Amino acid sequence: MPSSDDKKNDRRSVDENTKSKDLEQFRESSDDAYLTSEQGVRVNHTDDSLKAGVRGPTIMEDFHFREKMTHFDHERIPERVVHARGSAAHGFFQPYENAAKYSKAGFLQDPSKKTPVFVRISTVVGSRGSADTVRDVRGFSTKFYTEEGNYDLVGNNMPVFFIQDAIKFPDLVHAIKPEPDNETPQASAAHDTFWDFASLTPESTHMLMWVLSDRALPRSLRMMEAFGVHTFRLIDADGKSRFVKFHWKPALGVHSLVWDESQKLAGKDPDFSRKDLWEAIENGDYPEFELGIQVVEEDDEHSFDFDILDDTKLIPEEEVPVTPIGKMTLNRNPDNFFAETEQVAFQVGNVVPGIDFTNDPMLQGRLFSYLDTQLIRLGGPNFNELPINRPVADVHNNQRDGYGRQKINKGKGAYLPNSVRGGCPMHAPENMGGYVHHAEKVDGHKIRERSDSFKDHFSQATLFWNSMSKPEKDHIVKAAHFELGKVKDKEIRKRVIYELFNHVDHAFAVQIAKGVGIDPPSSGATKNHGKKSPALSMENTVKDSIKTRKIAVLALEGYNHAHVSAVKSALMKEGAQVKIISERGDPLQSDKDKLEVDMTLITTGSIMFDAVFIPGGKDSAGALKKNGTAVHFVNEAFKHCKPVAAMGEGVDFLKACRLPGIQLPDSEKSGVTNEKGVVAGNPDNPDSFIKEFIRAIAQHRHWDREHIDTVPA
Repeated sequence: MPSSDDKKNDRRSVDENTKSKDLEQFRESSDDAYLTSEQGVRVNHTDDSLKAGVRGPTIMEDFHFREKMTHFDHERIPERVVHARGSAAHGFFQPYENAAKYSKAGFLQDPSKKTPVFVRISTVVGSRGSADTVRDVRGFSTKFYTEEGNYDLVGNNMPVFFIQDAIKFPDLVHAIKPEPDNETPQASAAHDTFWDFASLTPESTHMLMWVLSDRALPRSLRMMEAFGVHTFRLIDADGKSRFVKFHWKPALGVHSLVWDESQKLAGKDPDFSRKDLWEAIENGDYPEFELGIQVVEEDDEHSFDFDILDDTKLIPEEEVPVTPIGKMTLNRNPDNFFAETEQVAFQVGNVVPGIDFTNDPMLQGRLFSYLDTQLIRLGGPNFNELPINRPVADVHNNQRDGYGRQKINKGKGAYLPNSVRGGCPMHAPENMGGYVHHAEKVDGHKIRERSDSFKDHFSQATLFWNSMSKPEKDHIVKAAHFELGKVKDKEIRKRVIYELFNHVDHAFAVQIAKGVGIDPPSSGATKNHGKKSPALSMENTVKDSIKTRKIAVLALEGYNHAHVSAVKSALMKEGAQVKIISERGDPLQSDKDKLEVDMTLITTGSIMFDAVFIPGGKDSAGALKKNGTAVHFVNEAFKHCKPVAAMGEGVDFLKACRLPGIQLPDSEKSGVTNEKGVVAGNPDNPDSFIKEFIRAIAQHRHWDREHIDTVPA
């Protein structure tokens, strides 16, 4: 297995092949450099302002003080109205094969070509200072720096949206943001104004089901699907158009947190997701996402029982399979959060030849909104000249001046047609890469109405519900209990249940009603059609790897070193990360050796790990029994359905934790048991124990113990 140094060396070599040379002139390191002003004048003292005498007034001619303070006063720019809290990474995209049969886009043609990318992943509702693990949609935006210009695929980790027409977007955001009278709650939909809006907007029902599901609580930004949401067009070299839906599928599979875990992480480690992405890249565990497409021929546009231009609908993968066309690898963290992550400007309208738009009214509105937003947030029309936004393609046009202009244009004649510059910059014909919009025939009256094909608001919400496993359904119900339980207005709660959820599934609506103090509806408003799409269930995604999973080893003085050594070595060989957790931070003494402690019980918790292991060692296990924090650590992991494992005397500690419904073996006898993800025993050969533990971790959660007796955690 490659070492961490090998991975970092590989990352450096990949970077050299993919990073934009145009950006390098903007990267700056202050190593071995003198302090200077913004004009390059060296500064000999920055700890005291210039004064008239040591106790006298500060003198206005202190240009260094004025420049330093002025810059500080203007360091903040307006945060994004939505998607304010984000994390980002550099990487590259590489197609699997020539995709010319679908699109003439250059970056999809050559399997040997690596196109640089910059990806920003964000929550939607919260401010920049909110927590990472809140229940929310996650934005997933990718900027491809192609040789034909920048292409931005601006999507979410859910394939549908709340509303069908962009004119309702301000209403949606105003409703879901903190209420204007008291500016609460932060980063949450669990309040009156959002559910009031939703209850009066039936088209939001499908998206509500996704937001109430575990998809809104990703275990990691590296372990979630993402989607282009809208239906776009692919155009081939002959000008033929096809409809397309874009999918990003993570190599590690799709995994989630649980709600109790998410809430606790928001307090214990509000930067959990951000740090997880950063650390994975620094460790050389580069996140990978496969780009897939669902292609629909124009002749088949109306062959579905929904409108493919309706962004509240998805195309089931069982009807149109997702075709993988390439892979994206994120292999480099930003050098500066503000300059890159904060100043990156994505626009839905940034497309290249071979990719075009459809008449999806939400998409059409976004084409205006994103550009308009960047103008105010980044101070004017030259935001595209910021290093992170600069294309690698040559830029030649007649745009001039404005705030923050960096380009120094030479010559005269900033207009077309002209003769003073020989007609340059000249028009590019289509065969020379000029962008030509698809010639779609459009004919109709100007009218403020919505197509009848957009008026089915419940069928796909029911499809989503039917497709969930029992644990996933239980979590949706509990999420609705929490969300609606925070709604003070009883009429709003009733309207959500009767006017929305009772059209999804009657039994579902009854369960919600019972949990939020509303009389259940007596009968279903709409009959459940019984259709399913297995691809929508997270339980059907990859469960065969423990790569990058974080495993906690609880140990005190007197632990069994052989147990720790064997388990740690095997888990790391499979790509997992193993952390030693103890009461204090000093090295632990075992029967044979010493062990460095990574974290202490007071600074961490089971919520930060994917599994827990307790090694043998009489003294260690005995002391753990008396440590309430350690007992809570295991009980909490058990409550959250995570794998728990113990060897030798460590099994005695598990017995002290009183895990309900689990029959633990005698610690002295040989053999290994794996009951509902609790692996325990005293094996003659640790290989069998380790194999069962790895299998339990790969499953991610063990929902079969979710409803056993109450866990004291």
